[in-house]
Amino acid sequence: MIDSHCHLDLLASRKNLEVVLDSAASNGLSRIMAPSVHPESWRELQNIADQYRNILPIDSALGLHPYFLDANDALPSDKVISHQLSLLEEAALARHASVKAIGETGVDGHIDTPVKLQQQVFNAHLALAERVSLPVIVHHRKSHHLLLECFKQSNYQGSGVIHAFSGSVEVAKGYIERGFYLGIGGTITYERAKKTRETLGYLLEHHIDKLLLETDAPDMPMCGRQGEPNEPGYLTDVVDAISELYSVEKSEVIAATTRNYFRLFG
Repeated sequence: MIDSHCHLDLLASRKNLEVVLDSAASNGLSRIMAPSVHPESWRELQNIADQYRNILPIDSALGLHPYFLDANDALPSDKVISHQLSLLEEAALARHASVKAIGETGVDGHIDTPVKLQQQVFNAHLALAERVSLPVIVHHRKSHHLLLECFKQSNYQGSGVIHAFSGSVEVAKGYIERGFYLGIGGTITYERAKKTRETLGYLLEHHIDKLLLETDAPDMPMCGRQGEPNEPGYLTDVVDAISELYSVEKSEVIAATTRNYFRLFG
């Protein structure tokens, strides 16, 4: 199994990372993608990839999450954003061996940062991803229409993954038609996630070659594990839920999503 979205730097502040990674490997994980959220996390994730490579291979990504466009100001200034984007481009051009993607980036409809500014930053990520030939890891919340608008306006020709996908079959088709993969995580372990579960049933039947597994650790706890930090080793809960809900062999889910990961990230 591969966890295609796990914030190891954030998890390290809450749990012993060596213990967490040993447990993940024992539970069958073979690799982890660790997206970043701000410039300080880029180097930290690269150090983590170097330090723990004997336990698990760790890939990383370079990005500016909309939550963290500037950790010091409620509303980031154009000057701050311009500087951060310059740092992002420098890091991408001189990238560490672990860097396999651009992200996490995206548009969030629930935060105070103006949507137009978020779209501007997201478009800059898309342009950079095309220049350096890397896929993008995309965050969404109440923003599918805004993301699709960005893809259309920018004429983005690259690929990527829509992290923590939740949406209708039609929304899923819209992303897949643009060459995107969809990240499936702990949401489906909850009975209340009826829409996402219905969409996943369609995707397993028609587009299993576009699905990735993820935890989003330390966030998005699995059903039954609320109140504790999520871990990459809990990815087995997602596989178990898929197998039980759709009568699909666990080995088929793992094999397909593993192939998909390497097809996307190399």
